[in-house]
Amino acid sequence: MADMPGDGSSDLAAAGRRLRIKVLAALALAAGVPVLGLAAVVAGLAPPGSLPGVVLVTLVAVLVGASIIWSVGGTIARMARMLASEPSLHDADRRPGEVGTLVSFFGRMLGSLDQKAAENSSLKARLEAAYRELEATKAELKETSFKDEVTGLYNRRFFSLRLEEELSRYRRFNHPVSVVLLDLDGFKSVNDSLGHAVGDDTLRDVAQILMKHSRGINVVSRYGGDEFAVLLVETSKAGARLYADRIREVVAKYPFPHGKILTASFGVASLPDDEADTAEGLFRSADEALYAAKRAGKNQVAAASGSPAKVL
Repeated sequence: MADMPGDGSSDLAAAGRRLRIKVLAALALAAGVPVLGLAAVVAGLAPPGSLPGVVLVTLVAVLVGASIIWSVGGTIARMARMLASEPSLHDADRRPGEVGTLVSFFGRMLGSLDQKAAENSSLKARLEAAYRELEATKAELKETSFKDEVTGLYNRRFFSLRLEEELSRYRRFNHPVSVVLLDLDGFKSVNDSLGHAVGDDTLRDVAQILMKHSRGINVVSRYGGDEFAVLLVETSKAGARLYADRIREVVAKYPFPHGKILTASFGVASLPDDEADTAEGLFRSADEALYAAKRAGKNQVAAASGSPAKVL
């Protein structure tokens, strides 16, 4: 690699020096010799009768100088054409190294970009997976915050939110909506005699009964203690009473593992049948109907009537 510059730049320098010598020789022959001869003749330094010889030598010198100048002009023209069509020898010698360096640089840069793209793709995939996991966790936490720990049903908070939503929908479209409250009769004796673990199992059994006999669009919740609340969407008061009576019969006949017979009392309130301007008012009507069923002897369904609840 050390002699490469000599092959290009040194040869080019030598060619330049030769060209300068030729130019100086041409100037000397074409201009210097005639001027010296003419000066010698004028000064009387030339021998007598030598004028024809001086003239001949001058002509020969002019012709030789002109020939050299012609040759130099041709050389310069060829060099100009070469420079116009190709880079210089020095650049030609350097080109492979520069191209190799550029190719190597861009290769490394593209490799780095590919690596970064792969890392970004991997990072993007990890972020998307983390985001999906976060969303799933968020949904699970949200669902958990709305679920009762013992029965797995919705809790009071969720029931209240959905009741508000259904009342808003009722105000817009006047579609019926009903609330059914259920309270187990004698559940305290189960807890007291058999323990809270058996009591929790009993609540779970009742929850399964409610889920089995309810439509998917209905909201079944444990409202607190041994009280359950069911939001019946698109259900009239007559439909809500039939639903409550069906659940009452199933609970009364259900073979609980502890062997005790349990019954339930129900309160029903509906819109537009009952007078209620708010979700709280509708729930209160159902609650009053529930206590009317309790007072009437339990294991009954009572429906709110806008006045005292009517026991069915």
